[in-house]
Parts: sequence; structure tokens; C-alpha cells
Amino acid sequence: MWTFDKIPVERIKAATGVTLDPAWLDAAQASAVRLTNGCSAGLVSGQGLAITNSHCVADCAQVLSTQEDEDYARDGFLTDGRDEERKCAGVQAEVLLTIIDVTDQVRAAVVGKSGRDFLRVRDGAMAVAELAACGMDQTLRCQAIGFFRGGQYKVYKYRRYSDVRLVFAPEIAASAFGGDPDNFNFPRYAFDVAFVRLYVDGKPASTRSHLEWRDAPPVEGEPTFVVGSPGSTERQLTVAQLETQRDLVLPVTQLQRAEVRGRLIQFGREGTGEARIAAQALAWVQNSYKLGVGKQAALNDKAFMAAKRADEDALRAKVAADPALAAQTGAAWDEIAQAQHAAAELFVPWRMLESGAGLGSELYYYARLLVRAAVEREKPEAERLPEYVDARLPLIERKLADTPPADPALERIYLEHWLLKTRESLGVDSAPVKALLGRESPEAVAEALAKTDFGDPDMRMALWKGGLAAVQASEDPLIRFILRTDPVAREARAAYESQVSGPTDIAAEKIAKARFAVLGDSVYPDATFSLRLSYGKVAGWEERGRAIAATTTFAGFYDRVTGAEPFAAAPRWLEAKDRLKGDTVFDFTSTNDIIGGNSGSPVLDAKGRLIGVAFDGNLPSLGGAYGYDGATNRTVSLSAPAILQALDKVYERGDLVSELTGR
Repeated sequence: MWTFDKIPVERIKAATGVTLDPAWLDAAQASAVRLTNGCSAGLVSGQGLAITNSHCVADCAQVLSTQEDEDYARDGFLTDGRDEERKCAGVQAEVLLTIIDVTDQVRAAVVGKSGRDFLRVRDGAMAVAELAACGMDQTLRCQAIGFFRGGQYKVYKYRRYSDVRLVFAPEIAASAFGGDPDNFNFPRYAFDVAFVRLYVDGKPASTRSHLEWRDAPPVEGEPTFVVGSPGSTERQLTVAQLETQRDLVLPVTQLQRAEVRGRLIQFGREGTGEARIAAQALAWVQNSYKLGVGKQAALNDKAFMAAKRADEDALRAKVAADPALAAQTGAAWDEIAQAQHAAAELFVPWRMLESGAGLGSELYYYARLLVRAAVEREKPEAERLPEYVDARLPLIERKLADTPPADPALERIYLEHWLLKTRESLGVDSAPVKALLGRESPEAVAEALAKTDFGDPDMRMALWKGGLAAVQASEDPLIRFILRTDPVAREARAAYESQVSGPTDIAAEKIAKARFAVLGDSVYPDATFSLRLSYGKVAGWEERGRAIAATTTFAGFYDRVTGAEPFAAAPRWLEAKDRLKGDTVFDFTSTNDIIGGNSGSPVLDAKGRLIGVAFDGNLPSLGGAYGYDGATNRTVSLSAPAILQALDKVYERGDLVSELTGR
């Protein structure tokens, strides 16, 4: 997961035989797209066309299904011309322009600060750096990001596209063929691809830098390069922090995911409409739950934890051997370990009241964003929460203006689940629970909150423009609830930041300095949803004594079709069987290192041509948040030849094929 300002060209050449020259890297960077819904994409034509995964646009397809007889997530979304391309509300696209190192100015700002003050001043300095890089230009997005747990700070400057329109998405029977049983497994036969188009001023964007499509299939052993924005890894946590993840964070979050999964399954059984509403939400929570299982398994693996402990002991020994370095950083590991005692007490209230409040409710998240912005904008900038300084207000306004629609039934499920679990975890008699519920039940409060009008964009923007006075005068139940209960959330946040986040981040910065002093920059930083390049090769792996082949074919897909869910093929695919070449490579695996957020990442060959789109990992890769094992961790991708054949023979999208191939 190498950042584009630190690509190890010689290391890559030694491993793959490929020299990535500046032209190759510049073209890859200019073609890579970050979608603000948490996915990646790649530009594939000069008219703003970008490839991504179908599961990355599933929410968009569902929102666009406004008529009773429409279900674009189930049936697919096909267009015959630009006038049929439809905007995806709440989705923006960003293309990286440049990376600016601001480490010195951020570090200078936090000298002598501790606890919450450290966090506030650090984040404030990052916001100032963002403003300096982008100003108020609404076509740009600047984001200051910390790397190596505080070892470096950089501003990523993006070209922003606020109008992203859906062009093509297959039916769910094709994109998610195999369903949950096949998820994170291989062989796979999923046609998980979609296309969106970036627009500027109502017209397709001119994107001269875009990827060339390769007709030839991926070949076992050939070098592969994944370019995308991996979301988050935690490979540089200390052993004490990993133990907290294992013993506290994962058990709490997994239990809550399991329960909301059950609620969504039950809701989906109530009728056809309910099943449609619940489908995508259920897919996301099932995916998250399976990921959590993999993460828990990694941390329960004694050999894995022993290796982590050995690496930490080795680094600490090297630090101890340097008296000057030891004086500056030697106690950092113990400081983080001490903070874990506070985390054991404060994590659950912080999660339930602050970081995870709403537990999936989109409207709660955005409503609290607006209410807090109204309150914070009344304060001098130096006294605000860092995310509400002037430099970041335009981004908040854009989010509120383009909030995706939310279904009231799902909102009620999420809010009821959140309030029930908060009461369960904090206790009936706790002050926060009394503040949230008063004398009402969680069910009654959730029912009332789900009647909010916050889904109305005109209402949101009227409150934004009206400021605190308008917010305080609002009779909307969700706004009134947040105004009344936000003090308990702020209290939980203050305690956690003072005793856990602040001390931990200060100590982590010391460890980062020690790591640089001992190891240099020979490793890549944890994933931060920033653009990265991963190099690898097409390869299968050994599992339980059997060899897993690196590729599947169309013929294998039809052999796997049973007619029963989740192995029932879409009717279009059954009709097109004789028109497809059975030996065409369908899905394939490679040794590239990816994580959530890489969904939709282009997979490139040695010449920088697109040979596939990444959409998943295998089961051994589920512990990838904490480490990478090249022997078994695999990226799962859909091949470029399979995409072209299916677009032509299954979906009869001749114009789209011509745009992709330039023919």
C-alpha cells in the first residue's frame, strides 16, 4: 500500500522485473478516482467514464428506483444514451492532483500540548494546511492526513467532481452471484462491475488521462498493480492496542452487527417491498460481520500475536540501545498500555454516545453534523471542535446539500437498535440513558425520531443558512432530540479524548519517530483512504492441502449455476450462454495487498493497461487490517475480457464497448 510520493521503484523492479517510470506513475495517478461513498474507481475514457464495482453503486441504484415497478439494484441499470444517465445523490468523485508535506508545521503547532489540547491544536493546524492548499475553490478538495500514526502529515489535493451519474450496473444475480456463501471465497463467478460518469456543468467531464483497456486475459505469474484508496488498516498498533481490539472493541461491535443483521433479515421477510429496502443494508452488515470474524481470528491466533510481540520487542530493543532516542521515545509503549486501562472503562460510552451514535442511521449522523455546526459556528474558531473550523465548513455544507435519501423504515430499525443497545450497555439508571429516553421506551423514541423531515434537502439547507437560531427554533423531532442529548455525547467524547485518544496519539507520534530513526521509510504507512499502489502477481494459493487455481472461466460459471439462490443465474446470462466463449477468464486472484476501500480499484498490467477491477479478497485476507501474508492473502478481481464480452453479448451495450475500446 505505497503512497504515490514514495513508490519503491527499485524494490518493485527487483520483485516483478517491471520499471515503473514517472510517466507510468503519473498516468496511473491521474486515472485513479476516489468515490466519497468509500470506494475506488478508474477513468476509462476521455468522456469522464469510470469503472468501479456494482456493490459500490448499489445504494445509488436503489435510490433511483422511485417507481413501484422499478428495482434497479435487483434488475440492473442500463442506459442507451447520455440523457438516461442518472445522478447518484451523496456521491462525489476525487482525482488526486498533488501531495504536500506539512509535517513540520503540524508538529510545531502541538509543541507542549497534551490530552484534548493536543488533538484540538493538531487538527486545527491540519485544517489550516487544507485551507492554505485549496483556498475556497469549490472544484478542489484538500484533506490533511496523518501517516505512520503521527509520524508524517500531508495534504492530499484533489480535483473534485460533485456530479457523478450512474451509467451501467448489472442485476444483483450477476454482480453478487454466490451470495454470502461465496463472499471472500474462491473460485468466484461474480460480475461485480459498474460504470459511472463524471460531469462538469451538466456535461461529461473531459478526462484526457484514462486507462487503456487490454483485450488479453490475465496470465498466471504476470505482474499486477492495484491503484486505489484502501480504507483503514491498523498494522502499526502496539500489542497493547491489539489486545484491546481483541478483547473489547471487536466483541462489542460484532455483537451489535449480529443483532442488527437479525433485525434486517426479519424486516426483509415482511414483504416484497421490505425485502427490497433491506437488501443492500443487509449485504453491507453481512460483509462487515464476516470481516469482523476474520479480524477476530487473526488476533486470536497465538502465532500471529507472538510475531507482533516479537517485532515490537525488537524495535524497543533498538530504541533502548540508543540513549538519546530512548530518552525521547522509550516510554511511549508503556504510555499507550496505560491508556488502555482508561479505554476499558470509556470505550463503550464513547462508542454508544459519540463515535457510533445512531448505529447506522444516516439521518442521525447528518442531523447531528448540522446541529453541532450551528453551535460551533457561534464560538471563536480557536474554541471550536476541530472539524468545525472555518476551513472545513464548506465540506460540511456540501455534505448536507447532497445527503442521500434514507428510508424511514430502516432509520427506525437503526435508531431503535441503537437506543436498546445503549440502554443495555450503560444501564437503565445511567444519566446518559435517562437523557436519551426520559420516561419513554427505546421503541417509542425511535418511532418518533423516524418521523423527522430531515430527509428534505430544502429543510436541511434552510437550517444551515439560518444558523443556531433556526436550529433552536426547529420543531423537527430529530433536531429537538439532538439539541437535548448532545451534551452527554460531548461529555463522553471529552473523557475519551482526554484519557485515551490524546495520550495515545502523543505516544504514537513518539513511536513513529523511533521507527523512522531505526528503520527509515522502508515500510508503507497504514491505509487512510488515500491513494496507494500495490504490486503483486496473478497467483493462486495452497489451502488445506489443495491448490486453489488463480482463474475461473465462463464455462465454470455455468457449471456452478443450480437455479436456486444464491446460485441462480440472471435470465440474461442464461440466454447468452451460447454467445459467450467458455474459456474466457472470468474472475482471478493476485497477491496484491488490499483492504476495504479498494473496492472498484483498477488492476493494471506492466504497461499500465487495465486488466481487471478488484472487488474482494479471499478468506485468509480478512485479517489484513493487522497484517499481510503474501503466501495466502489474495485480491479477487473481475477480468477486463470478461467485462467486454458480457457488455457485448449479455447486455448488448455496443456504445459502451466502443467507448471503452476506442473502436
